Amino acid sequence: MKSQKLGRGLDALLGEIDEAYDNEGSSKDSIIEIDLKSIRPNPYQPRKHFDEESLHELSESIKHDGLIQPIVVTEDVDGYILIAGERRFRASKLAKLKTIRSIIQNSDEQKMRQFALIENIQRQELNSIELANAYGELLKIHNITQEELGSKIHKSRTHITNTIRLLQLSNKTQKALVDGKISAGHAKVLVGLDEQQQQLAVNSIVGQKLNVREVESMIKSLKNEQLDDRKTIKEKPKSLEFDEITAFFDDLGFKAKSSQNKLTIEFEDDSEIEKLLTYLNNL
Repeated sequence: MKSQKLGRGLDALLGEIDEAYDNEGSSKDSIIEIDLKSIRPNPYQPRKHFDEESLHELSESIKHDGLIQPIVVTEDVDGYILIAGERRFRASKLAKLKTIRSIIQNSDEQKMRQFALIENIQRQELNSIELANAYGELLKIHNITQEELGSKIHKSRTHITNTIRLLQLSNKTQKALVDGKISAGHAKVLVGLDEQQQQLAVNSIVGQKLNVREVESMIKSLKNEQLDDRKTIKEKPKSLEFDEITAFFDDLGFKAKSSQNKLTIEFEDDSEIEKLLTYLNNL
């Protein structure tokens, strides 16, 4: 029951985002010009990586054509907090604009966090790792399944599952993905390898310009080699150490020798056998 309630909450939130942008065309009063200096970034912004070249391109576009779509903000005690549209906000600052067209929404901390997550997902503005974290946070906030989340944001469950699995990669591999050194396709086939194997694969991808299929073949060969090594270790007979034992029997006056994991004790007559048995019984 809790899951259904929170699920409906996500539906409502998606509707609020759509409604905010729909209002742009139906009610001019809903959009105002706000001083850029009075707006603070959303502290819950899931996007950590912003391509500088892309921001400069957007900045030039805004200079020539203006800001086509406003940002979304919420009022705060000392100004406004950005809810959605951080690329447009940053690009407008680069363009040295003094004000920016904005839609004001009433929002609490929980809603601000979710607005930022969903807006970035819908606009495909997150890299794969940021997207994986965003999906994970929405699943946690709303206590819904991956399949339910997929139906609400129009993504397949397989896509969400594979994206979240990227968080199992080492920090170095995740950075290589964010930096564009490897693709999401490359990254997906590296999940399950240990950190050393991942680094080897990343180096090979970068150095040899390997495509995904070639990486899959490389990993398959690597796993087969490891399997063969395990079989060899398992099948190799363990060498037994008899040096101390033969020395022990020599000290007792018995002739003992070892060969191919076998220990042989030689007796001159029955009295030596009885001597050994007496000794063992007294231990």
